[in-house]
Formats: sequence, structure tokens, C-alpha cells
Amino acid sequence: MPVTLTSLSDLASLDFDDIIDVRSPAEYAEDHIPGAMSLPALSNEERARVGTIYTRESPFRARRIGAALVARNVASHLETVLSDRPKSWKPLLYCWRGGQRSGSVALMLRQIGWQAETVDGGWRSYRRLVSDALYGAPWPAPVVILDGNTGTAKTDMLALLATAGLQVIDLEGLANHRGSLFGAMAGGQPAQKGFETRLALARLGLDPTRPVVVEAESSRIGAVNLPPALWEAMKTAPRVVLGAPLAARARYLARRYRDLTDDPARLLATIDALSGQHPRERIEHWRAMAQEGAFEALAGGLMESHYDPRYANQRARFEDRSCEYVELQALDEAALAAALPRVIAAVEALRAAWAPQGSS
Repeated sequence: MPVTLTSLSDLASLDFDDIIDVRSPAEYAEDHIPGAMSLPALSNEERARVGTIYTRESPFRARRIGAALVARNVASHLETVLSDRPKSWKPLLYCWRGGQRSGSVALMLRQIGWQAETVDGGWRSYRRLVSDALYGAPWPAPVVILDGNTGTAKTDMLALLATAGLQVIDLEGLANHRGSLFGAMAGGQPAQKGFETRLALARLGLDPTRPVVVEAESSRIGAVNLPPALWEAMKTAPRVVLGAPLAARARYLARRYRDLTDDPARLLATIDALSGQHPRERIEHWRAMAQEGAFEALAGGLMESHYDPRYANQRARFEDRSCEYVELQALDEAALAAALPRVIAAVEALRAAWAPQGSS
């Protein structure tokens, strides 16, 4: 009997050994139920071929060809990934919506003797729950912003706050992007729907009676957008602002962005992307520092002439928010650990600002 998902919290109580996504690899890559393994009934190319035959030639012929392809693919899965599953194995399968692919695969698995079930409504029913959580409800917990100019180790401090037991969501971690032109990370970003799945699960675990600390961001992190409910909560949130000398920030960024400085072509291309915003002489100066390996000086120049002025303009929009300031003289691991109690105290000092936000 198909399993009906009524809330995201249902995922934690599902009584199945594995969740299997039988959609194509491209569909799985865009988004999938957390923890699901990809065992496609049809490859990307096969799905496109069957779909074309269905719409342009004959639904009957498309189903016949599709059935043969699904049977071959399931046979391959049985001989490889599923070859060690015991007789008692109980999988839950889903496809996009209609259940044809998941139903076909589940039928074959049941014939073997496994207790295979499907998700009613497939991935679309799960996706509806994610959308409802992020776009159909207010943000559930009061927000405190961890703010500060570029290079003030906000991301590292956020991780320390989480280790100390504070409620934290690392938005840049979920987006796999450091939030600036230089912020691309290995592996690339998830699709918007995949990012929303990650965020919805993080949201699900929040205690609404406690603040959640997030790093200051714009409404867009790289190529993904924050849902309006979260963005509105962030815009009205009180802020803990980290400060540090320019030299300390430059040293920190040179360490933090080593993946970029180890790729000269990518670094130069990123600098060139700023050409429309700065004089040619400044761009050439930054390029020369990059080619010479003067990465701390380059980081300092970028902050002084590009990032700090822009952050100042952005921060001016939040001047009426409650703020606590924490000054750091160094940004190495020991210095950040030593500063952690002061940052925690700053978050605690903003408790009075949570009530208006939480009661809205």
C-alpha cells in the first residue's frame, strides 16, 4: 500500500531499510528525498527517448519500449547494488509523481519476495511539503545575525557557536558557496530545489523557543535564493557584529581561499570579472599581485577598495537594528576560540530583541 507523507517529520519515522529514487540521474541530482539512493529505472537519455515517443508517436509503443528498458535496468541493479540484500529487506520507492516507474520496479521487487512499497504522489508529494514549510509558513524561530566585514571569520565562528550548543544554520554550507564573487566551492552548488531541501530539514530541527544564529547574507547566495520568510526574518533581526584589523582579515582570507589562490587561471578570471566596477589600473594592480603570489596584499586591496565600501552601504540599511560588537585582534584558531565566550555573551545580550520578532 502506498505510503502517504503528511509532514517532513514523517521521514524520521519511516519503517524501511532503504529509500530508493528510481527517477533519472538528472532528476535525482536536482533534488531528492534525503537519504535516498539513486537506482534509476530509466537513464536520462532513455527517459527523454520514451517521452518523445509517447508525445510524438504512440503512448502504447512508449510504454512497451519503456518496460523493456526498465526491466534491463532493474536486472542490472539486482546483479550489482542490490545483490547483497537479505530476504527481509524492505525498500520504499518513489518516482516523479504518477508512480509508473516506481510501481513497475516495486512490482518486480515484490515478485522476488521483498516488501517493497511506494510513496503516494512520489517526489512531488515530498516537494510540496518542502515548499509549504519554506514558502507557506513564517520562519519558526527568532533569528540573530552574525555580521561583520569580509574576512572577519564569521563562518568559522558560526561553527564554534554550533559546537558550543547554540542553534545555528550555516546557509553558506547548505548552498556550498561562500557568498561572494570569489566564493565558488568544489563540487558546485546544489540546484535551487536541492538547496531548499537542505534548508527545510535544517528548519525542521529548530527549537522555536531559542534563537537561531545565521551569517549575514544577501537574499541570494551564489546562484540560490533564500525563501522570503527567512529573508524577512533576517532583515529585521538583531546583529552580533565582528570586527578585526584589515591585516588580520587579509591573513585569514589568504588561508581561507587557498583553493582559489592555488588556481591562478580561476583567480585571474575572477579579478577580471570586477573590471566593470573599478578603474583598469586597479584591476591590473590586483592581477599583478595575484601573479606574484602576494595573496595577503591582494586580499587587503580587495577588501579596502571593493568589499568594505559595499558592506558599509549594505549595513547602513540595518542601522536601526539592535547590535552587539565584538572586536577581534587576531583570527587564528586559538584567537577565535578565546573570543567565543564574548560572542556567546553578545548573542545572549540580544534576547530582548527576539520577542518582537518571535511574536509577529
